[in-house]
Amino acid sequence: MPPQINQRSPLRTFTLLVFHLLLTHFCRGESQVIGPSQPIVASVGADIILPCHVEPTMDATAEILEWMRSDLNPRFVHVWRSGQDVMNARNPSYRGRTSLFINELKHGNISVKLSKVELSDEGTYECYIPKLDKQSFVKLIVVSGAVSQPVTTLAGIDGKGGVVLQCESAGWYPEPEVLWLDAEGNLLSAGPTETVRGPDDLYSVSSRVTVEKKHGNKFTCRVQQNNINQTRDTWIHVPHDFFVVQSCSTSTTVSLAVCMVVSIILFILAVVVFVHTRRQNRTKRREDVQVKCEEEALMLMKTLEKEKQPESKRVNKEAEVSLLIDEERHQDQLKEEELNPEEQQRKKEAENMIQRLKEKLDMKKNKFK
Repeated sequence: MPPQINQRSPLRTFTLLVFHLLLTHFCRGESQVIGPSQPIVASVGADIILPCHVEPTMDATAEILEWMRSDLNPRFVHVWRSGQDVMNARNPSYRGRTSLFINELKHGNISVKLSKVELSDEGTYECYIPKLDKQSFVKLIVVSGAVSQPVTTLAGIDGKGGVVLQCESAGWYPEPEVLWLDAEGNLLSAGPTETVRGPDDLYSVSSRVTVEKKHGNKFTCRVQQNNINQTRDTWIHVPHDFFVVQSCSTSTTVSLAVCMVVSIILFILAVVVFVHTRRQNRTKRREDVQVKCEEEALMLMKTLEKEKQPESKRVNKEAEVSLLIDEERHQDQLKEEELNPEEQQRKKEAENMIQRLKEKLDMKKNKFK
């Protein structure tokens, strides 16, 4: 009886082959779409690659490939279908700026290249193969490529011996944070950071901190973006003597303020005394002028009286002389003539005339008095 092993050999060989193929398939596992584990950082205006590939390696040339952002409408960034790009499906903001590495598709490389990166490109992208129903996500962070070096200046004093420092920087994206460090690298407590977003969507930041002599004399302003590890540092040196001078500034300021108040009070008093003295001088001058005018008027009156007095005396004297002459003449006539009735009559008339002259003389005297 011939052996049966030779009749079963082809069946066994086929069974082993099928088993090997099945084992190989299951050992390979399912295909996966793999993306980067870390965010991708790109500068404004630069070209960047959003990496994505299939594992295990497979030819993706004939597959449908979709790159999209769920926050856009339409959401498609790049679409590959039937061995070619589908232009009409893309979001208008990405047209002409995305492309695949066609020669690499057969190796499972489905990465996309994004050209001329804009601030609005920042977001989370999805790399998707519908046939496998597998996807991966790529986070893109866009930063400004022209951030300015922080500028640190002395902004003033706080009146308590402290010095106020200010730090400014511009051209940042995304929004950075500002830190202050002392000479030993210790974090200083600073005020809130002032942030302004310009029309170009770039951020400008400004921060102030008050430092004292105990903090040292070298201080660092650090502007950084933690998610992309971008940092800019600048430092400023404050001399020790500056703190000493400023610590004395409070008492000096108080002294100056007191001196100023006293000076103002003295000035006001001086003005009041000056005005009062000037008014007194004016009043005195007016009184002196009035007295002088009265004296001049009195002197003038006396002068006029003196001028009139000699004339009256002269008139009186002339009247007296005339009267004496008349009396002498009458006496002579009386001596020469005999005392007859006619002569007595004449004598009487003469006496009457003398009497009238005396009365006239008295009237003139009373008139001048």
